[in-house]
Amino acid sequence: MMKFRSKLLLAIVSLIAFVVTLLSVLLVTLFERHNYTNFKNEQEQQVASISAYIENHGGIDAFMETGQTSNLEMVGSSVAIVSADGEILFIDNPPEALSIDRHETNLKELAEAKTDEIKKIDGGLNLYYIPVTLTGNDGETEGSVILTSELQDIKQLNDNAWYVIFATIALSLVIIVIITNKIATRFTKPIEAATNTAIELAKGNFRARTYEDPSEETRLLSSSINVLARNLQEMEISQETQQHRLLTLIENIGSGVMLIDSKGYITLMNKTYKQLFNVSSNDYLYHLYYEVLQYEDVSHLIEEIFITEKSVKRQLVLSLQIERKYFEVYGAPIIGNVDEWKGIVLVFHDITELKRLEQMRQDFVANVSHELRTPITSIKGFSETLLDGDLKNEKIIRDFLTIVLKESERMQALIQELLELSKIENQEFKLSLTKVDLNNIISEIGTMFNRKAEMKDINLEVKLSEMPIVIDADPYRLKQIFINLISNAINYTPTGGKVTVFISQNEKYAFVEVKDTGVGIEKDEIPRIFERFYRVDRARSRNSGGTGLGLAIVKHLVEAHKGYITVESERGKGTSFIVKLRKRRK
Repeated sequence: MMKFRSKLLLAIVSLIAFVVTLLSVLLVTLFERHNYTNFKNEQEQQVASISAYIENHGGIDAFMETGQTSNLEMVGSSVAIVSADGEILFIDNPPEALSIDRHETNLKELAEAKTDEIKKIDGGLNLYYIPVTLTGNDGETEGSVILTSELQDIKQLNDNAWYVIFATIALSLVIIVIITNKIATRFTKPIEAATNTAIELAKGNFRARTYEDPSEETRLLSSSINVLARNLQEMEISQETQQHRLLTLIENIGSGVMLIDSKGYITLMNKTYKQLFNVSSNDYLYHLYYEVLQYEDVSHLIEEIFITEKSVKRQLVLSLQIERKYFEVYGAPIIGNVDEWKGIVLVFHDITELKRLEQMRQDFVANVSHELRTPITSIKGFSETLLDGDLKNEKIIRDFLTIVLKESERMQALIQELLELSKIENQEFKLSLTKVDLNNIISEIGTMFNRKAEMKDINLEVKLSEMPIVIDADPYRLKQIFINLISNAINYTPTGGKVTVFISQNEKYAFVEVKDTGVGIEKDEIPRIFERFYRVDRARSRNSGGTGLGLAIVKHLVEAHKGYITVESERGKGTSFIVKLRKRRK
């Protein structure tokens, strides 16, 4: 494609060349006609002068007799005198372009014709015969004076004129091209630059800029293009920023997000969705939703939105591998500015933990009610029995009051541990950290439980570390952790069993393992043993005086020390609790 400048230059030069050529041709034509007219007039005047001279000297016969023909030799053209009967009386300077015989024949024919009409010889000779009839005193034709002239000089002059015209046109065209090119460049260069910039802007390159010409004619165009480019670039940057923010928000939101277009193809899945459902983008993106989604409930929800074009909010229970999870699914149609149907957005909010907490709350209320109702019922029953019975029987009174006291102590222990757990779970709860030797703590607690272990015929063995193990801990809370663990181990270990406490360490951590040979825990129950009031063996726990809050307290205290607690157990073979605590930095 030719550039605009080339097209403009070609158009201007062609127009000027056409006009110049037309004017030149017209000028040369007029020049030729003018030269021919002047030549004809001069020749006619010359032959008229000769004929008048002959007539003034008595006619042809007298002119010839007096010998005045020598005067005709001074005429530049060929002059001939022919009688009326065609006899050539005088001839001078016959034309070289024509043979003498042919020339004489032409002269006789003109004399016999008795005409004054100019005759031109064809064949490109440019030879003209100009006759004048001579009349005597008696009115009779005496003959003719014929002037023969060649237009060679005029032809040469005309040819020279054409050469000059062509040279002038050529030179003019060169000058015109140079000047026009400069003018066109002056005005078209900014336009071409603006055009190229506009093309780049149309391609999406909003960083393109054009040269701002200082001339008044194109400055407004150039500056307008640059202003447009800057505005488009700012809009692009703003759009990219907004898009980046939106994608970042969608990608990092805590809920799973899925976008489905108007044709049913999945176009977007965020990271949370892929993590929740353990899927990859390649398996879902740009596939029809009903071909890849595994859950009929979700497909039915999508179909409902497509049909009703209304938002839908629903709680769904979906099976993910080996567990069931609760989701609050919100689906909404995406409608454009002109009511154009764009697709559907689905948001999957995992509420499994909320459901679990709600269930724990319900269990907690039920367990607290149950745990309090039993001793209160006992206290009330025995009090009513005492009031209705014989107060003189000291043995019955003592037995009943002993039971009332025991149940009261049980209620007190339950309330105390509830308050303790509530205090530990409070965000403002803080430990009183100090330098502690773990060997000393475990040794002291082992001494406390020696008597209890002996009473159940249980072998309690404490294996301390050979080297001191120093940690930053709250001594009181640390004792509380291991008192609960060792107490539980003794309580759940049958007579003749064994409870072992191991202490070990590595470079960063200290490890305390409380291992028993008791009843053990089922695998499906292990994740729940740290819940409030959860008991593996409820009857046995209640008989042993447990409240079901001890392990919950242990877990919170271990985590408050930035530690970890793990459980290993097998039903009928025993249980092992391992507490991992960070050692003090030297």
